[in-house]
Amino acid sequence: MSLYAIVIGLFVFLLLGLRIAQEYQRAIVFRLGRFVGTRGPGLYWIIPLIERQQTIDIRTKTVDLEQQETITKDSVTVKVNAVLWFRVVDPASAVIKVANFNQAVYQLSVTALRNIIGQHQLDDVLKNRQQINSTLLGLVDAATEAWGVKIELVEIKDVEIPGSMQRAMAREAEAIREKRARIIKAEAELEASIKLTQGAKQMEESPIALELRRMQMLSEIGIDNNTTTIVMVPSEFTSAAKSLTQLAGKG
Repeated sequence: MSLYAIVIGLFVFLLLGLRIAQEYQRAIVFRLGRFVGTRGPGLYWIIPLIERQQTIDIRTKTVDLEQQETITKDSVTVKVNAVLWFRVVDPASAVIKVANFNQAVYQLSVTALRNIIGQHQLDDVLKNRQQINSTLLGLVDAATEAWGVKIELVEIKDVEIPGSMQRAMAREAEAIREKRARIIKAEAELEASIKLTQGAKQMEESPIALELRRMQMLSEIGIDNNTTTIVMVPSEFTSAAKSLTQLAGKG
């Protein structure tokens, strides 16, 4: 009877030590307070009452960094929020080297975001957002490497600027568009003047071409029925007509 009880007790003891870790989990095992290894995924066994475990999720996590109000390098107050993606690559370090790695990564990312925005001017924050994301990623990833955490991606979601600054930027954009329109108009006028100059030089070499152009303009003016057009025929045209008439009479 005693042997049977021992066997049952041993079987129960073995069952109490059985654990199961999912594919995305790792178990950090401590024996009498000392780290002895990582277990999982799948079925594993720990010594009951002597060993304890702490399970870590190694999947990629997404964290929204709350909106931060900070001042840019050119003294403009902006509100910025971002999104952070990270995962645990060394479960033992994430448990042993930092008390709460999730909170630590969050606070570090928020602080780094504020510092980086403060090192850039407003135009850089608005136009070079990808560069700021890369800088922030490198800074946070380097700091969390000792914790066994890999920062995969950091993206600034939104940059909110004061209303007065928005109006000033709108006026600046309008001025730039007006400047561009004036430049285009001036270039068109310059090109037209060059073409007119070339045409005038060509007509100067051929008076007949000049007179034909003038008659064409008169015909365009005369399209309107309410317009009275007076045509002044130059002497060259009169002489040419008389010559043609005389030649026809002789023939």
